[in-house]
Amino acid sequence: MSDLVFYTNPQSRGRIVHWMLEELGEPYETVWLDYGTGTKSEAYLAINPMGKIPALKHFGGVITEVAAICTYLAARFPEKRLIPAVDDPNLASFYRWLYFAAGPIEQSATAKSLGWVVSEERKKSVGFGSHEEVLDAMEIALTPGPYVCGDQFTAADVYFGSHVIWGMDFGNVEKRPLFEEYAERLIARPASQCANQINQAKLNQVKS
Repeated sequence: MSDLVFYTNPQSRGRIVHWMLEELGEPYETVWLDYGTGTKSEAYLAINPMGKIPALKHFGGVITEVAAICTYLAARFPEKRLIPAVDDPNLASFYRWLYFAAGPIEQSATAKSLGWVVSEERKKSVGFGSHEEVLDAMEIALTPGPYVCGDQFTAADVYFGSHVIWGMDFGNVEKRPLFEEYAERLIARPASQCANQINQAKLNQVKS
């Protein structure tokens, strides 16, 4: 049994954590949960009272929220170089853009998908301003390239990049050339492909 126990569903944001775990290359145990009976069971609610997935247990500690899980794993295994060193200026970009994705990008994408329109006078009341401003900021993050932290691929790319990839797939992120080039680099990574294959296989198993 691994010290890393991962609770997920193939149709969830757990796919992002799955990718992160594959990038990490450490052994982990996957606990597949169905929505409803699985996520609302007494056993799982003891892990995450919100009844939401994914969640990760490591040496008895519980981490929820995808951005937090990705950050935790990168920090916990610094030798994997999925987070810049503490004296690396790129550490600022790591935290800035990973949590920009967890805040403004997530909020903006949700607002767009639900058809919420933020009036000009209300822009100061929301955390993302406007959807167009969020997209422009995303371009700023990726302009130095090829990754969020320059030449170093990190957990920030796993999380930020997932929002770019899924956002374009679902129409919440405009298919700008910079975004498409970035997404192609990430999709081509072996760990990304492996995680997708694992989740697709589980989906096929459930459907059969």
